Amino acid sequence: MTRSILVTNALPYANGDIHLGHLVGYIQADIWVRYQRMRGNQVHYVCADDTHGTPVMLRAEKEGISPEALIERVHGEHLRDFTGFGVAFDHYHSTHSPENRAYAEDIYTKLKAADLIDIRAIEQYFDPVKEMFLPDRFIKGECPKCGAADQYGDNCEACGAAYAPTELKNPFSAVSGAKPVLKTSEHFFFRLSDERAVAFLRDWTRGNNAAGTRRLQAEAANKMKEWLGDEGENKLSDWDISRDAPYFGFEIPGAPGKYFYVWLDAPIGYLASFRHLAEKRGGIMVEDYTDAARAEATGTEMVHFIGKDILYFHALFWPAMLHFAGYRAPTQLCVNGFLTVDGAKMSKSRGTFITAQSYLAQGLNPEYLRYYFATKSNGTMEDVDLNLDDMIAKVNADLVGKFVNIASRCAGFIVKRFDGKLGNVDPDMAGEFSAALGAGVIAKAFEERDFSRALREIMRLADIANQYVNDHKPWELAKQEGAEAELHTACTTALNLFRDLALYLKPVLPALAAKVEDFLAIEPLVWTEVWQALPQGHVIKPYQHMMTRVERKQIDALLEANRDSLAAPAPAAANDTDHQNRKSAKGAKAAADGGAHSEQRHAAKQQHAAQDKETASTTISIDDFVKVDLRIAKIVNAEHVEGADKLIRLQLDIGETDEAGQPKPRQVFAGIKSAYDPATLVGRMTVMVANLAPRKMKFGMSEGMVLAASDDADKSSGIYILSPDSGAQPGMRVK
Repeated sequence: MTRSILVTNALPYANGDIHLGHLVGYIQADIWVRYQRMRGNQVHYVCADDTHGTPVMLRAEKEGISPEALIERVHGEHLRDFTGFGVAFDHYHSTHSPENRAYAEDIYTKLKAADLIDIRAIEQYFDPVKEMFLPDRFIKGECPKCGAADQYGDNCEACGAAYAPTELKNPFSAVSGAKPVLKTSEHFFFRLSDERAVAFLRDWTRGNNAAGTRRLQAEAANKMKEWLGDEGENKLSDWDISRDAPYFGFEIPGAPGKYFYVWLDAPIGYLASFRHLAEKRGGIMVEDYTDAARAEATGTEMVHFIGKDILYFHALFWPAMLHFAGYRAPTQLCVNGFLTVDGAKMSKSRGTFITAQSYLAQGLNPEYLRYYFATKSNGTMEDVDLNLDDMIAKVNADLVGKFVNIASRCAGFIVKRFDGKLGNVDPDMAGEFSAALGAGVIAKAFEERDFSRALREIMRLADIANQYVNDHKPWELAKQEGAEAELHTACTTALNLFRDLALYLKPVLPALAAKVEDFLAIEPLVWTEVWQALPQGHVIKPYQHMMTRVERKQIDALLEANRDSLAAPAPAAANDTDHQNRKSAKGAKAAADGGAHSEQRHAAKQQHAAQDKETASTTISIDDFVKVDLRIAKIVNAEHVEGADKLIRLQLDIGETDEAGQPKPRQVFAGIKSAYDPATLVGRMTVMVANLAPRKMKFGMSEGMVLAASDDADKSSGIYILSPDSGAQPGMRVK
């Protein structure tokens, strides 16, 4: 049955460049969309720039242009970068659009009619110079907890404390540098804490969609349970959805000088972009996807790809807002983690805060990154680490050494010796390859967004194809008398295997797949996991080189291009006034630039920090404990790791088996070399953390952690691995 799916990506804020951290979620969504289309499903893929809010207004003012001119320019830059990385939206819109205004006003009006909007007087800081109320992130001062200077109004980046801006010591406006004053204003609130909303969200966040798939990943559902509380609890807070003028956004109907807060109209941008696409393209019934009753009747889907930093809004605020306004709630949220580079946060000083445009400007193939991100994406909320040396090795080994190499070694013989015409396929290899495909394993992995598993399977097939080429050695057959038929069959078989591998790689590497389609002179590849050889006599084109190796010098040049060379230590303050002036200037620049994060992210961070503050404790709940999967493990092998001072390589049996039912031990690197001789460990039972994310190390992949005890105060006391009581068996869970 053909599926009809509306797919969206989180809207990037129109106040900064697209960087590689952004691209994680967009590439994951694009791969999934391309896979669905190869299956014959109907997919509408839309996105937009998130354009409203104080940072955009201030940046435009700083540049001496209108906000409209700023967002139009940034819109072009963002679309250029997405297109450069093969992220192919059907439409890329803007939240500053008539469609978005109409949807925002309609949803607000319906929520108001449902008695889910409150008006309350609140007291907040006001900048007397700029004559504007200040969002928390635009107030700075000294942390009330640790005294650190130059901290934002919602939390301290030095000690991590969360607080209200009124608790700051010596506050000043990050916009003008003036001392803010407290002023009262009426604000509009969405009653997220209403019992109707809580009951709906408790059901929605735990449920499945019509296809039987969970709406939320397990990690996201657990987070919702934490935020919602247990049955009978109500831990949600009402949400401030208004801002006072001056503000760049949509004015609230019937409330002059009051504007929708950016987080009300930002997710509505999904619907607005889809509406604009439908009007431009024609033939799309928007209400089949957006109206609650129509969507249920037609069986359409609405799937959002977002980052975990905006989960609160998309899993609580957004579905509740939609549901109580008569719109359909999302059928699925696909939540990705953050990006780290070489195991650390992206850094301008190290050059790892890499913009999309700088990557493309260096001439690096964007499909290197698409492939590498896919190998690290497993459908969970785990962070993705861009290990640059690992990317070089993986791309060169998998794509150049395994995949492209098949065609480069065989195509020339077909063109030169057989006029470009394919021959018969080796039936034994056809059978072996068909058996190796399995029963929809690759398709299932793509559907579940476990792209790392899909690519492992594809590279396993590539190994089979390369082994076939190595065994038949066409370069030697070409020199032998009377081996023409065998040469023709070997090269034809290899190129058919190459075609199938290109098919499975196509969602990840669309540009490379297009080159393969042109080279083989075939129609665009569609999804199948059944062996279908090209017909005898089919004519291919002369082989043209398809992909080059990544060189470390290219990566070094990329890092250098992104390294922040402007940072310099500030001169010593001459007096307190000079110091305050510098702080004010720095704050004003940060405000105009939008800071390191968007206004939305600050709001999310504030919400989460406030909740963490409320629930902070020196103890943990049983729910926290059971998240850690502790298993009894038998050490089946142990050995020193060459070149490592502290590590022992362990093979641990925790009861897992492979497809043939044989034991499948886990590899773990443990820093216990100073305490144990590997020979004495073999056969021992211990305890390991089985659900720790695998970690790529210099010496290989570590797939867990062995538990050990030591005295932190006395480093000479030694290390002691834990052992269970006699009778414990591998795989038993520690509870």
